[in-house]
Order: sequence, then structure tokens, then C-alpha cells
Amino acid sequence: MYRRLVNLPENHSFFLLGARGTGKSTLVKSFKSPDSYLYINLLLAKEEDLYQGNPDELIATVGGLSKTVSTVIIDEIQKIPKLLDIVHELIETTNINFVLTGSSARRLKAQSANLLAGRAFQRVLFPLNHLELANDFDLESKLRWGGLPKIFSLDSTDDKDDFLRTYANHYLKEEVWSEQFIRKLNPFRKFLETAAQANGTIVNFSNISRDSGVDDKTVKSYFEILEDTLMGFFLTSYSTSVRKTVYKTPKFYFFDVGVARALARHLDIIPKPGTSYYGNLFEQMVINEIIQLAQYYKPDYTFNYLRTKSNVELDLIVTRPGKTRAIVEIKSTEEISGHKLHPMEAFRDEFPDDDFYCLSRTRQAKKYGSVKALHWTKGIAEILELSSESK
Repeated sequence: MYRRLVNLPENHSFFLLGARGTGKSTLVKSFKSPDSYLYINLLLAKEEDLYQGNPDELIATVGGLSKTVSTVIIDEIQKIPKLLDIVHELIETTNINFVLTGSSARRLKAQSANLLAGRAFQRVLFPLNHLELANDFDLESKLRWGGLPKIFSLDSTDDKDDFLRTYANHYLKEEVWSEQFIRKLNPFRKFLETAAQANGTIVNFSNISRDSGVDDKTVKSYFEILEDTLMGFFLTSYSTSVRKTVYKTPKFYFFDVGVARALARHLDIIPKPGTSYYGNLFEQMVINEIIQLAQYYKPDYTFNYLRTKSNVELDLIVTRPGKTRAIVEIKSTEEISGHKLHPMEAFRDEFPDDDFYCLSRTRQAKKYGSVKALHWTKGIAEILELSSESK
């Protein structure tokens, strides 16, 4: 098992949210000794039926715990949101801590507000990143299959492809259809494919609407489902730019490049260095790594992109409270030359006091004007100010 970087509270109740397959169950069962917790798995029909029919049964269960048990883990709490009221009462009236995992915030939003207001902290678990994988990290593998933990227990390329295809189908059936988030499955299936093919690009709602066979309003509701089931996030345009000729529409990034490739039906395409497809995947992966690691270490950081109508773009603007912003360009090449960074310099007047970075596969750190050119792993460490303890 890989050491996960998310910081779980030892002596406080908390939610651990994350898409299916990120390793939530494994993690919460490993950070305490087995005799100190009770584990309730709502994915098991027997346990779901027990508490669905009578949520108050949880009060009796907790009342009968031995003195050695200090924590109750409820896996996939979104299956029975009514349990949150019971958990709330037990947090107030007992010394038991609750660990509540979930892969969908959609059903929890209305009913978990009272818990999230200080009674239960919130953490999010993402796929394995390059720091967690350490010596097992392989860039070509990460770009092809992503970072879900199961991938690293599979040996053959066929098995990895099959797992991702199954995962995509499982998401449709278990996370969306069975929870009745949509009325018709086929338009959503087509939406997923179209949205995944446009992963990391400016969202064109009209084009996606046309390709999916639904109206713009429905497409926007579909994106809300992706956000609420923790399958991705919007990266908004930098709103305080003095430029008037910038795109305002957001980009959308799936949480994992392997899952996005499966949803886009691109698993048969092998990413090859030097191609635009490889470059797009590399950019998506690096942005995911930065934003997901920031959730672990710098949760107050915010992220945007900026693109002018003449298609001059800054891939990422990292706003770091109390510090200078980090202006980031991402390139998948091994060699960086000064002329490739001239477009970044065009933004120097707009961000005169901020730090400019170009992250790539280069091994040799260089500086061109005001732009630091770093290997992407070193650049992430510097941008997020990750200490040696973090790494």
C-alpha cells in the first residue's frame, strides 16, 4: 500500500470524499488499529437494508460498542443520507468519532451542512500522485492509464485497459443511473464521451449540446453531476485581468487522465512524445497534480487560466494568499528554448511582481528573462512550497 499524503484527523470526526476507486476504504481502515473501530459498509446489501429501514439502529449499534472502540467508519454514507442526522446526534452525545466516506457529494449537500460546520472536517482523496508513487512513478504509464490504485496491481496492458473500461461503465450504472440523477442514460453516455474528448479545453456548451442531443441547460446539469460525483472540476478564467479580450468560459478537467481516456474511448491510442495528444495529456496531468496536491497542502490556493482572443494563453495562474502569484506554462518537451517562452513575456506587464514558470520534462533548470524553466516535479514543489517532509 502506498503512503497517502492526505492528512486525516486522528481525534475528530471527518468526511473523506473522493471518486470511486481512489482508495478511501483502504485508507480509513489502515490509519487506526483494527480493534479501535467499527466498520460499516453500505455497499453491502445486508448493511444497507439494515440501516435504510431503520436509521435509529445506528444508535443501538454504537451503544453496544466495547470500550476499545473509539471510531465508527461508515463507508459510502451517501447511500443513506438519513443516517447523517443520527451521526450528528451521536457526535453531540458520545465520545465516538465518525469517519464518513463518500463518492458523491450530490446527495449529501442538503443534509450534511450541519456536520460540515465544524462537527466533521472534510478531506478529499485523489488518485495516486507522483509523490505518493515515488520510485514506482512512470510518466508514460501515468499518461496512458492514470493513477487509480487498482492500476498498479495489474500487470498487463490489456488488464489495465479492461479495468478502465469497466470503471467507466460502472460509473454510468452505479453512480449516475442507479442514483436516478438522470432520466435517460444514452444522452448522458454520449455527453461523457464528448466531454472527455474535450478534457482540459475551454468548454463549448453549444457543441457538446449538439453532439449529445440535449439542450444547453441539460449539458450544464450534466457537468454539475460530474462535479458532484467528484469526477472533475471547472478551471475558471482569470477574472481580474485588465485585458478585455479574454475568454470567460471555463475549462473542465476530469480528475484522472486514465479515466478521461476511457470515457473518451481513446484507450487504444498510445500517447507518443512529440504529438499534440501527448502534449495535451501531459498538461492535463500536471494541472491535476498541482491542484490535487494543493488540496492536501495548500487548500487556500486558488487556480485559474487565461487565454486571449488571439489565443495567447497562460495554462495556470496560482493565487497564493500572502505571496506572489505563480504564472505557469506547461510544455511536454524535454528541451526548452527561450523563443518558446516569448508569449509568456507578453503578460509580464500585467503580472509585474509575480513568479513565472515553465514546467516541462527538461532535466536542466534554466532561466529565460523572468521565466524559470524547471522539470515539472521540481516546479510543482517550488510553486506549492513543498518541504522535504511533504515529499
